[in-house]
Amino acid sequence: MSYKDKGHLKIEDRGAVLVVRVDGGPHQVFGLDLANQLDKLVARADRDPNVRAVVFTGAHPERFVSHAAVRWLQEESAASPSVGRRGAAAAVRAAKYLDRAPVIGSVLRRTPMRGTLQLERLHSTFLRMNASGVVFVAALNGSALGLGAEFAWACDLRVMADGDFFIGQMEILMGIMPGGGGTQRLTRLIGTHRSLAAILDGKPFTPAEALANGAVDRVVPQDKVLAEAVELAEYFGKRSKDSVAGVKRSVYFGGSMSLEDGLHVERVEFFTRLGSEEGQEGMLDYMETTDATGELPFYRPDTYAQALTSGSVHGHRSTKTKRR
Repeated sequence: MSYKDKGHLKIEDRGAVLVVRVDGGPHQVFGLDLANQLDKLVARADRDPNVRAVVFTGAHPERFVSHAAVRWLQEESAASPSVGRRGAAAAVRAAKYLDRAPVIGSVLRRTPMRGTLQLERLHSTFLRMNASGVVFVAALNGSALGLGAEFAWACDLRVMADGDFFIGQMEILMGIMPGGGGTQRLTRLIGTHRSLAAILDGKPFTPAEALANGAVDRVVPQDKVLAEAVELAEYFGKRSKDSVAGVKRSVYFGGSMSLEDGLHVERVEFFTRLGSEEGQEGMLDYMETTDATGELPFYRPDTYAQALTSGSVHGHRSTKTKRR
């Protein structure tokens, strides 16, 4: 039986937050249709200034995403010639540059190289999430293995259901290894040794273990997962979208570079935000509020608490602007 994709993303628009239910069919697997729809969704959210956060959850009652559709992986890899590490490296490098080329990419997708291009597109989608001003939250309403876990690792925040659920990378038990970013993103979340041991073992984390190791941010009762995730999305989504993007790029990309190179990434993002209209207005507001009240706004507990809730300091200048 050849692989047939039936995945679908169900998008609910809640204003600044999109709630996306991932429907991977009866087994809740992640295949090519879901990968393509996810790419379009991320591009849409990134471009739309009104979308500040996206929450992903599973349509299955007990699974976020089971794992990749194994038949998809097997058939695409079987259609390609067997290569060693050097040949694989060349194919991956070529895919990186050819995937977005409209004519060449469409031609190559009808060749045995299509599997490499499909994986490249998925990685590009996850990286776009990491570079975006949109806050992505995984509402893990149940278990997630393999690509399901890697999807969650690619999000910015993770809320997991308490109970008899699990999350992790099991690929080594099938004679393969993670290919959707698990060796890289899990390592950055929990550290090199714990990531290595978990991936070599193939045994997933329980919700409690995932929380203790830093692989998820919160564990709550299953019936509260989505509400908790949406609350987080709304909270972080109130911050400046462009500033969020700058922080994410500095942390995700600069944080894995040498200190000197990482500081360079930070400085680029910092000066970009300093010169922006939004940044200038915020700093002028802060200074005018200081002059008007005789105290630094962030040293007034009520002002700081309000800023955390609203996502920015609304001081003397912004009050005058509203009155106009």
